[in-house]
Amino acid sequence: MDLGAITAHDAVDADSDLRPAAVIVPVVERPNGPHVLFTKRAEHLEDHPGQMSFPGGGYEPEDDDLRATARREADEEIGLDPAEPSFHGRLDDFETVTHYVIRPFVATVPDRPYEPGDDEVAEIAVLALADILDPDNYETEMREHPSYGRVRLHYFHVDGYTVWGATAAMLVQFLELATDWESPPDPEQVLDHDADSLP
Repeated sequence: MDLGAITAHDAVDADSDLRPAAVIVPVVERPNGPHVLFTKRAEHLEDHPGQMSFPGGGYEPEDDDLRATARREADEEIGLDPAEPSFHGRLDDFETVTHYVIRPFVATVPDRPYEPGDDEVAEIAVLALADILDPDNYETEMREHPSYGRVRLHYFHVDGYTVWGATAAMLVQFLELATDWESPPDPEQVLDHDADSLP
């Protein structure tokens, strides 16, 4: 894994009126290789219940900037002290169908236990990068939506968890920058789904 490629990446800012948000893509270094930390959203949430996500949330006026948003939200959600992450850079802004524009920051975080810090987080999962990169754990499909046109979805199935939607789209860019993983060609089959099935 080359986190220097994240630092060198010239991230694209979204020109959007959507509500700004920020997440941390937390990399955990372990003796058996790097891991990536995810949260599983609680089932009672209105947006994306039960889905895997990165720690983060919406910008608040008291935040100095979006990096401060990511620090504050990660502290609230998993107990990551704002001084703990070592930031390497960021990915492109990502717009969601739930009317957010998300700025993902990539950071190394300590290898220690983390616990859900609020009722929005049901679980915390630290998944091995080697398993995320395993082609047997990956699938993709193309969906047709009346408002958004063709939307490609990625699925990573690791340790009983499925990372998909907006989080998987951010993960794809992270993998393409920091590893030699390449997204396979677009799938030929296009499925027709409603808005609830999009990231």
